[in-house]
Amino acid sequence: MALRNHSTMTEFLLLGLPADHASQALLFVLFLVIYLLTLSGNLLLILVIRTSSHLHTPMYFFLSHLSFVDLCYSSVTVPKMLENLLSEKKTISIEDCLTQAFFVFDSGGTQICLLAVMAYDRYAAICHPLHYGQMMSDELCVGLVGGSWGLAFLDALINTLLTWKLDFCETRVISNFLCEIPSLFPVSCSNSSNNFAVLLCCVFLHAFGTFLLVFYSYARIVSTILSISSTSGRSKAFSTCSSHLTAVTLLYGSGILRYLMPTSGSPWELVFSMQYSVVTPLLNPLVYSFKNKEVKAGLKSMLQKSLHLF
Repeated sequence: MALRNHSTMTEFLLLGLPADHASQALLFVLFLVIYLLTLSGNLLLILVIRTSSHLHTPMYFFLSHLSFVDLCYSSVTVPKMLENLLSEKKTISIEDCLTQAFFVFDSGGTQICLLAVMAYDRYAAICHPLHYGQMMSDELCVGLVGGSWGLAFLDALINTLLTWKLDFCETRVISNFLCEIPSLFPVSCSNSSNNFAVLLCCVFLHAFGTFLLVFYSYARIVSTILSISSTSGRSKAFSTCSSHLTAVTLLYGSGILRYLMPTSGSPWELVFSMQYSVVTPLLNPLVYSFKNKEVKAGLKSMLQKSLHLF
């Protein structure tokens, strides 16, 4: 018997993590530490970029927005997971589940777009250094960030509204630690083939479009780097892209695979979800900080100014 998702059916069970108390206690401490490090790392990176005048460039403008998205991403998923690790019920209401699914989709889509925009920024800086200021004007940068948020919002809204129309069965167990749109299809009594087709189309167009921009940008970047005669020059040019390539690999390697694969209860679904929703927001500020001399200089300057205040 199908139950309407806005009437009799009121909640789902999130049972993707171990059920024994010892494992839950250990996971709670682990994910709490990860969440606190994620918040502090991304907030610190945003603060360093905003307070350091030499970081007021398009590259760091995009990076500050990427850190903000990471904050949103982590805050949408981890607090509920921590709550369920301490709770016996491990439930989430349908409204909260769909809201979480919307923001997970929205944050992930915005991340992908921002990484593509940052690839284009690196292309402009390395391949057209003399025209970089004209190519990456303030108006264009604001428009690219706004477009990234807007496109992801539209995709998330369409898929969430379609999911809201589904009927859900009495079997209401979701084998994950968070609500994602693909995770809701198996617990639906409705025919969700149309929903899956729309989701697949949105993810494919979103992912393929941004991947083409990343691929084109780096194809031109590699061609330009190889034409540099100086070894030190090639090394310096490549070092400006290594952090971004790492971030792209982390997100594309897990997030896109998760949304393109059919939901079957496979452990890989949990691994991919954990990777892009918990691990990636933690690693992004570390990747961009440890290998970036300008960010390190900005952090050092900010700390020195803070110490002088006391």
